Formats: sequence, C-alpha cells, structure tokens
Amino acid sequence: MAVFDHGNAPAGVSDRQFRFDYLDERIRRNSLSSFIFPSNKIPKIMTRMQAVADSADNLDCPLLVMDTAPAAVLGANFDPTVMKRERKIIVNVGNFHTLAFRLGDGIEGVFEHHTGEIDLPKLESLIRRLADGSLKHADVFDDMGHGALVYGINPFEFGRDEFDIVVTGPRRSMFQTADDRPQTTNNRPSSTVHGYLRPYFAVPFGDMMIAGCFGLLAATAEIMPNLAESINGSLRSGRGRGVTPWDA
Repeated sequence: MAVFDHGNAPAGVSDRQFRFDYLDERIRRNSLSSFIFPSNKIPKIMTRMQAVADSADNLDCPLLVMDTAPAAVLGANFDPTVMKRERKIIVNVGNFHTLAFRLGDGIEGVFEHHTGEIDLPKLESLIRRLADGSLKHADVFDDMGHGALVYGINPFEFGRDEFDIVVTGPRRSMFQTADDRPQTTNNRPSSTVHGYLRPYFAVPFGDMMIAGCFGLLAATAEIMPNLAESINGSLRSGRGRGVTPWDA
C-alpha cells in the first residue's frame, strides 16, 4: 500500500522541514525503492504508514507500505518511451503535493511543493532550476513548500529531444495548456524558443491511473528477493527486455 506521510515532527519543528529531512535521508540511499518498508520496519516517525500497518494487522500475507510520490515516479519509468531515457525529470502532480525528481546518475535532485501554492509558470520555473542545479532549498521552503535539494553536478538540458519532462499524477492537467503552444519555430523545439516545457504524460503498460501500483510492485521486488522472479516476470511480460528501467 502507499500513503503520503509528513512524519510526526517534534514540538517546535516545522512539519514541512521534517518531511523534507526525511526525503533527504531516504534519497541519499540513491534508490526510489528506499521509500518502501515492510510493516515491521516502518520508521517510528512515519505515523500514517504505521496506522496503515496497524489497521491491517490480521493480514495473512506480508504488508509493505510506501510513500505515494516515489511509487508513482518509479511506476512512470515503465512507460516504454520514458524507459529509453537515461536522464529525465519526472513530475508527480498530486492533489496536495507536487514532487519532481531529476534522475540520471541515481537521484540527482528533488523538490516538493504544495500543489495549491503553484501554477504552471511557477512550476516550470522550479523545474528549470532543478534541471540547471540553481534551485535552492529556501526557494521552495520560503514559498510554503517543503524544500529542494540538488545532488548531481551535471546540468540537465531541455530542448534536445521530443519532450522535456515526464508528468504523472491526478492533477497532471496543469500541463494540458501546453498542448496549444507552438511546437516548433524555425525547426527548433518550442521549449528553447518560447520558454515552455514540453510534457510527456507517462502511461506505463497503457494505464497512467495505476502508475503507483507498478512502482509498488517494482519496489517490492527490490526488497523481497523471494518474490522478485515472479514480479519481474510479470512486469517483463510482452516487453522483451529487463524490468528495471532506472532504479536498479
């Protein structure tokens, strides 16, 4: 199962900062699968995850709980078009939180903001600064978001391929206005001419709605070796290639 969990911040500590410190600690393990836990290994600070585990105490099977956004981002990687990209920025536009991960040499950077505090121009500005490495934690935190961190030193360049960013999430329609933008000017991508970012809407296995479910399965295979063969075999079905699109 997946659940968004701020974590139980101590008295006097910002819950936004506490959540982001947790993201930082997980990301430094350099795998999206670091966000999934067996029910008996959930960190004590993650009280929502623990509540899920407590409510399912009588299950006759193993229970794993994962953060929602990393699950969706990991699942989006199973879109065959996304899978071909070695470096990418994947944006999960959630109902209440928007996370963007810069992926390449592991997890190169991340930011998390409240979806209600951003519009498309602000979101694109944040993504551009995540890409070039200039985004600072305070740029997001001081704007009522959670924060930002950039780990990779090699900037991510836009305008070189047929799309700039990968988008998933229930409020992905924030990017739909881009459909009406001019696609090229003088044979150059519009992102380099007008400043627009061109989104690609991920549809892993043809179904965007359950991208997070595919991410949950992939992460489960990572931490439960006894299930890896059957899970990976199912995810590989019909693809003729390996099933670890980036995370492994």
